[in-house]
Amino acid sequence: MRKWTLSLMAVAIVSACGVDGEPVQPSLNAGVSVSSSGVHARGGVGLNKGPFGLYLGF
Repeated sequence: MRKWTLSLMAVAIVSACGVDGEPVQPSLNAGVSVSSSGVHARGGVGLNKGPFGLYLGF
């Protein structure tokens, strides 16, 4: 599952680099939260072009 996710992220990054036209600016969201149950990291990366959007989070 992890290899599949990393492969999908690689495809999204390559498609955003401008190979097929104007580059698309990716968005990044990251954070760390601390609670009584422990420390949790979260984050994600997204791409938007026209009516289409892709967001991958963990």
